[in-house]
Amino acid sequence: MVNLTKIYTRTGDSGTTRLGTGAPVAKTDARVAAIGDVDETNAAIGVVSITASQLSTQLLGPVQNDLFDLGADLCVPLSAEPGDRRPLRITAAQVTGLELAIDKANADLADLRSFVLPGGTETAARLHVARTVCRRAERQVWALVAAVGVEQVNKQVPIYLNRLADLLFVLSRVENGAAGDVLWQPGGGLAK
Repeated sequence: MVNLTKIYTRTGDSGTTRLGTGAPVAKTDARVAAIGDVDETNAAIGVVSITASQLSTQLLGPVQNDLFDLGADLCVPLSAEPGDRRPLRITAAQVTGLELAIDKANADLADLRSFVLPGGTETAARLHVARTVCRRAERQVWALVAAVGVEQVNKQVPIYLNRLADLLFVLSRVENGAAGDVLWQPGGGLAK
């Protein structure tokens, strides 16, 4: 368990931080960037919870815990020798949990006949922001894989983020409810 007695440590003042293994890395390292984008995704979901429906809150609360697990997973490379504790890893069961949540949220939605523009209700718009931040986190994890190799990153991590972005999209549709989705109309911009 975590025990924080002092919030500032000054260890990052030189532009470095430490991984879960204790190894120092630059704050600009691809792994640290991925962890930061996952943290931002979690914060964006926290903003969603301010106005979210009961269904969205019910589904996203556990996701916020999963995102802490995911950050812990990224914080310890796969090749790291386990110390006195096994590293926390995202599992296929957590990905399956997201797929079940997507199916539950999508069950009563109408089929889409066009792409959805980000917007509609306040909560739907917040979910679209969280979705795009999540997609950035997913891309950053893939950048990490490209930088360090596939054997250094749990393969479930980018899969989880991919499914989470899908869940956030479906929940945006749920939150638009009776107001309906704001649909893309090709060529429907300002220059007509």
